[in-house]
Amino acid sequence: MNIHPNYRILAASTSTIHGSGYLEYILEEAVEFLNASEILFIPYARPSGLSYEEYTLAPQKAFAQKGVEVRGIHEFENPKAAIQNAQAIFVGGGNTFLLVKTLYELDLMETLKTVVANGTPYMGSSAGSNLTGMTIGTTNDMPIVYPPSFDALGFLPFNINPHYLDPDPNSTHKGETREMRIQEFHHFNDQAVLGLREGSWLEVQNGEINLKGSLTARLFEKGKSPIEIAPGQVIF
Repeated sequence: MNIHPNYRILAASTSTIHGSGYLEYILEEAVEFLNASEILFIPYARPSGLSYEEYTLAPQKAFAQKGVEVRGIHEFENPKAAIQNAQAIFVGGGNTFLLVKTLYELDLMETLKTVVANGTPYMGSSAGSNLTGMTIGTTNDMPIVYPPSFDALGFLPFNINPHYLDPDPNSTHKGETREMRIQEFHHFNDQAVLGLREGSWLEVQNGEINLKGSLTARLFEKGKSPIEIAPGQVIF
């Protein structure tokens, strides 16, 4: 399946892995990939209880270590113009439903599609990575708000399931596994789903999607057995 040749996308499962600070595990790669002196941060998925200003402090502190400035989109009077003029864009994690609802309400979805198709680098983590898929139907978040559509940006020809967890054979929990939930999704939907484990990310450029990090990812396609994608392997 063809990927837009102008896409430059870094889609990470998470912003923070166990035992390290915010973006610490991916910061070097992110700075090199985004190749910008200033990054526009979109905090609309903000974790519960944080203001946009408080949330933006996290990427500001992280990227400042590499001499890169971060400005929150809420600082601009015209958010659409801020996206159009951005050197690079970073969409943070939090609640995917809240993120998508806000972007639709502010009429920013098409603007994001346009600038990324024109070559503006895009980075997402968690909810921001969910946004790169076809829909948000495989997010792990609770639907705390009701967006007008589940349609995402559609940069990737599949959905992402961030924070993908394998079944724990020693767990006493008898509820659904993540794999079972994705199989339920496929009873009603056709989109492929990539289970992205913590510390892994996708790098999209030159018309290819590559898995990065040290772990495999699990690819689910309707009517097929899941397969493991190795780091460095081209997906689709």
